[in-house]
Amino acid sequence: MVNADNSIAGRDRRVAALAGSLALAALTFLVWLVYFAVPAAGAPAWADYLPASDAVFNSGAAACALAGFWAIRRRRRSLHQALMLVALGCSAGFLAGYVLYHHFHGETHFKGSGALRTAYLCLLASHVALSAVVLPLLLGTVAFAGLGVFERHRRLARWTLPLWLYVSVSGVAVYFFLRSSY
Repeated sequence: MVNADNSIAGRDRRVAALAGSLALAALTFLVWLVYFAVPAAGAPAWADYLPASDAVFNSGAAACALAGFWAIRRRRRSLHQALMLVALGCSAGFLAGYVLYHHFHGETHFKGSGALRTAYLCLLASHVALSAVVLPLLLGTVAFAGLGVFERHRRLARWTLPLWLYVSVSGVAVYFFLRSSY
């Protein structure tokens, strides 16, 4: 007979495995897209506006995630849920724009030099590394909330939220660094 602890642990492992697998597939695709795929010929004019819209999506994700945190701290669960879903939608919008932009333009290089280039590369490295970490955390956090496993959701969200905020805000900073170099 399977006891409740084993079934809960099994469910948690399945959620973690699914979140990790989806994140690994997404990250593998993004690495291929940015570094190995040949950009599509004849980019449409609207593709040039995607980096700016990505910055707006990242800003929206950060603002809604912060507002969602505020809402749950005030025990406004429905508002928290709505705000976090909007934040998740903003992050999905960013990801769609990112994929489209790199489909047409490939890798983007920073044209600055000296200390500014060093600062940009440090920011970019932390942004990329933490985005690889936050993706499976975010998927797991959402999965636990969707399954109604709120204690596990809360424990994971304590790590997910600050990393998600950093990745969103640093993504906006990366945009402004790149924009200033062109």
